[in-house]
Amino acid sequence: MSAKNVALLAGGFTGEFEVSVNSAENIKNNLDHSKYNVYTIFVTRESWFYKTNHGNIEVDKNDFTIEVKGEKVHFDFAFITIHGTPGEDGKLQGYFDILGIPYNTCDATTSAITMNKAYTKAIVNGIHGLHTARSIQLFDHDIHEVSSVAASLRFPLFIKPNNGGSSVGMSKVQNIAGLPEALEKAFHEDNQVLVEEFIKGREFSIGVARLKGQIKVLPATEIISSKEFFDYEAKYTPGVSQEITPGRLTAEENERIAYIVTEVYLRLNCRGMVRIDFILLENTGEFYFIEINTTPGQSASSLIPQQVRSIGLDLGEFYGELIDGAM
Repeated sequence: MSAKNVALLAGGFTGEFEVSVNSAENIKNNLDHSKYNVYTIFVTRESWFYKTNHGNIEVDKNDFTIEVKGEKVHFDFAFITIHGTPGEDGKLQGYFDILGIPYNTCDATTSAITMNKAYTKAIVNGIHGLHTARSIQLFDHDIHEVSSVAASLRFPLFIKPNNGGSSVGMSKVQNIAGLPEALEKAFHEDNQVLVEEFIKGREFSIGVARLKGQIKVLPATEIISSKEFFDYEAKYTPGVSQEITPGRLTAEENERIAYIVTEVYLRLNCRGMVRIDFILLENTGEFYFIEINTTPGQSASSLIPQQVRSIGLDLGEFYGELIDGAM
């Protein structure tokens, strides 16, 4: 059987460009090179290209091919590892659907919906055992009555860009005085903002993937941040957060969480691997849904690689199963 040509798409249009490039590097290092010819394709606003020692080779977007040493390379598979637009919000998925090239992530519809935190919460609402924080969605063309926002929700509040895949632009405010500045910071990142009641409890993140046709729930990682919440700095600065995989959960909690996240995966019509972030409410252990990532980070120290390793699964095999399963 000849090796499959895999385009590994990295970069994107957001501040998480470098994080995506690290993810791609780790995936490439772990994939079985006897089964897959891996080409890292960089995606920027200006161009899509494949880097060689002799310069960059532009991608022909008409058929998603590149020409290497006079030979046209067609791709059997696209492995998208771009965080935020255009890899996590459905744009690339729609493009590959048109070309008939299979890929590793959720489809265009699910990718677009799950980038919107408020719409996602509306869809998963009603799953047995799942709770969501009370929230208000604001649009930048509305007039924001700070007093009416403050009156309808209980402080402290979380203010976050609604479509951000990352944690940039997030704030926690204790009272009405901090709201205007926090809203301005979030609207700087996005034209939709989510204002949400702060849920106090233990924070977890859990990977879910379809492997060999079966939905597999990975062990949850517990995140203990020295910051007030798991923001961009806490995520990407060594030592700011402590991550425990598998997290300290009882057998009953693990079983309940596995049921809930499987239902989330099914209800959102997910494909491939996703990562679901949640909080167990202080004193009650109730499951509060935070968000879902459909192109979760894959650098060596990222959460899903940690979770895959903790069950003794080979990372290259894991990525290979995502490719073979989607093809």
